[in-house]
Amino acid sequence: MPERLVSGRGDPAATAGRASASAGGCGVKDQVSCPGSPAAPFGVVVVGPTATGKTALAVALARTLGRAELVSVDAMAVYRGLDVGTAKPGPSERAGLRWHLIDLVDPSEEFSVSRFQVAGRAALAAIRARRNVPVLVGGTGLYHRALVDDLDLPGRFPEVARALEDEAAAVGVAPLYQRLAVLDPLAASRVEPGNRRRVLRALEVCLGSGRRFSDYGPGIDAYPPTAWIQVGLALPRARLDERIARRLDWQLEHGLVEEAKALARRPGGLSRTAGQALGYRELLAWLSGETSFESAVAEALRRTRAFARRQERWFRRDPRVTWLGAEGEGLLGEVVALVERRALTDARGGGAAGRGRSFGPEGGSTGRSRET
Repeated sequence: MPERLVSGRGDPAATAGRASASAGGCGVKDQVSCPGSPAAPFGVVVVGPTATGKTALAVALARTLGRAELVSVDAMAVYRGLDVGTAKPGPSERAGLRWHLIDLVDPSEEFSVSRFQVAGRAALAAIRARRNVPVLVGGTGLYHRALVDDLDLPGRFPEVARALEDEAAAVGVAPLYQRLAVLDPLAASRVEPGNRRRVLRALEVCLGSGRRFSDYGPGIDAYPPTAWIQVGLALPRARLDERIARRLDWQLEHGLVEEAKALARRPGGLSRTAGQALGYRELLAWLSGETSFESAVAEALRRTRAFARRQERWFRRDPRVTWLGAEGEGLLGEVVALVERRALTDARGGGAAGRGRSFGPEGGSTGRSRET
């Protein structure tokens, strides 16, 4: 699939071979999982905007490490039948590797971060039991945090949520914010008064669970120390837009339309969450006669580019992510070097729960200039 490879690096296998020689007589495979030693306590995460080549890098890294398993962190890849449009790993990217959290449910089912976290915890436990290293890859920010930080997630209370939505439609969000300030002052202090979605969600939890929303921990605004090595892939905006357009063209030529038609014929229809999938929603609107094919494609491209902006903003807020240029020479070698250093630190008893590097939107250090 075009753009699935992280271009500009040459042969990933050759790069990996060069990278693993830096540990003297013990290559990266030996460091990560030496016979008779406990499994490495860390894992690796590859994040960033869509179309930056996350899957290709994660696959190359897993093959280099040897004892690694891949975990998809993608809210739409959990759905069966949404393959081309979600850029699921293809046969060559699955060959010889174990993947998790793909094709979990039918497209008619609702899926949530809570369900994903349960499945993810089970997958990580199984990977650790096999003494392998988990490599998380994907761009769904909240799903990523749910696994990396094992967030304490509150449940959903649909009836309460519907009542609050009706109330907000009738009187506006301001009275509801004041209500939240009485029930949970700490939660209210963390939410903008005009942020309807967050105000209603906090109230839903307070009223539905009987617990304050803030009791569920610091939430996504806190970035505690972690044992995960987190890598973010970045591209200049114009280049990212170009890659998104090229990938959408490829998807349209290689089965996306046919998948949308098959989904449209499903008697059960699509769930609310599956129905939001990029590309599918627009093509389903075309198939139902709501718009032209050209307009559907243009809207899919617009939404995907906007989504990529939101992804980058989300992951840029996390100071524990090391950002690398997605098309830089030696990208795989740089990631392997991060893993080697962590493995050596752990072997010397230095621990693996450091905060890691801190990168702001305008700066950082990876040993070379960043492409952002």
